[in-house]
Amino acid sequence: MTQTRRDFLGSAAGTGLGVLVLPGGLKAAPLDKLNMAFIGAMGRAGAHHGVAANENVVALCDVDENHLTLAAKKFPNAKHYIDWRKLLDEEKQLDAIICCTTDFTHAFVTNWALNRNLHVYCEKPLANSVEEARTVRANYLKRKEKVATQVGTQRHANENFNRIAEKIWDGAVGELREVFAWGNRQIRGTDYLPAEGSPPATLHYDLWLGPAPYHPYNPGYFGGCLKWNKYWDFGSGQVGDMGSHTMDLAWKVLDPELPTTVEGEGEKFNPAIAPVELHTSWTIPANEKRPAVRLHWYQGGMMPTAPDPKIDLKKIDHGAMFVGTKGFLVTGFNKHDLYPLPGGDLSHYTPRPKEKQLPAMGSFQGEWIKACKGDRKTTCNFDYAGKLIETMLLGLVAYRVGKKLTYDGKTGKTNDPEADKLMKRDYRPGWTLDG
Repeated sequence: MTQTRRDFLGSAAGTGLGVLVLPGGLKAAPLDKLNMAFIGAMGRAGAHHGVAANENVVALCDVDENHLTLAAKKFPNAKHYIDWRKLLDEEKQLDAIICCTTDFTHAFVTNWALNRNLHVYCEKPLANSVEEARTVRANYLKRKEKVATQVGTQRHANENFNRIAEKIWDGAVGELREVFAWGNRQIRGTDYLPAEGSPPATLHYDLWLGPAPYHPYNPGYFGGCLKWNKYWDFGSGQVGDMGSHTMDLAWKVLDPELPTTVEGEGEKFNPAIAPVELHTSWTIPANEKRPAVRLHWYQGGMMPTAPDPKIDLKKIDHGAMFVGTKGFLVTGFNKHDLYPLPGGDLSHYTPRPKEKQLPAMGSFQGEWIKACKGDRKTTCNFDYAGKLIETMLLGLVAYRVGKKLTYDGKTGKTNDPEADKLMKRDYRPGWTLDG
């Protein structure tokens, strides 16, 4: 059996072996360094340049040649590409990629990389449709012992995530009954932008569009993800944006499987723009840590109400609330507060001693790098994060059909044919999701 560099890298982790010798006596990169590529070289990718500088960055890919020029100042020896498909087909010695492209290409890049047995770090959201989420997750699960994956919900490394999980698991609110998460961001629009001007000579606009339906160039789509992810063809609005981060507060605590029911309500449906005001909810089945619970997502000004009217949840712009039979916990990304239900107290709860607290995660990107070279285990892998975004996107399907749905997580089907049609997207000719 032929052993690849990636196989050898994993088996050699921790053994002190330094260099992989290829047939003919050629030497590859040192075994303690990954051969990496950036797909999406600037913007959010800049947050990963530091950790990648300790590895062997062999390729940079971006649809904007100016971004390649800027990234090359950090990685001068890397080869340049404008089409990520060509990069993945040509760079045979790759171990890993970091994907920082547009939301509507995340699942494409990720599936292609997984199918080549590459380790993948992908910025959120992992997918732009239920079908995309399920395809990525299935491809990961087939090779989870070979590859390390991580979705860029980096706030997960905040120690507050551990502290709230401990409190809920240890019964601080009593028996958990209902969980709420919300975000107050409001980015409005009315329609896709009209044609305006021509793309700069350095921007390969057709490649930027990728699998999305064609829309004429307008500079208003550029300047960060908040310029384009509100459009249905390019994103899922706040569901995929801050929703991916904020729902993670609840997801870690619940550690759930896929929901069994889903429903949604909000502003009148606009075929161009994802909703600003939205409330979606799911029935989450019981597990060994808790009974079945109702999980909610609110955005754009729609909000839950705290059990105690003196508590103003609107003071937290992105947060979560856990309500049980004896109390409730309200949290943001960095701190939380525990309250008794009105008329009660918290005498039933004793915090766990510090020596029994969950250990700090440390570097979020560093966890992935370490896993690539070792046991492949990461906290926000494509199973954990894949189920999260599938659930969130399923809420958008229920909102669009305007009815409560039952859901079979094994088949990815609901009880409604109209809803099932909305589980996937149509792509432009020449673009393959699972290549």
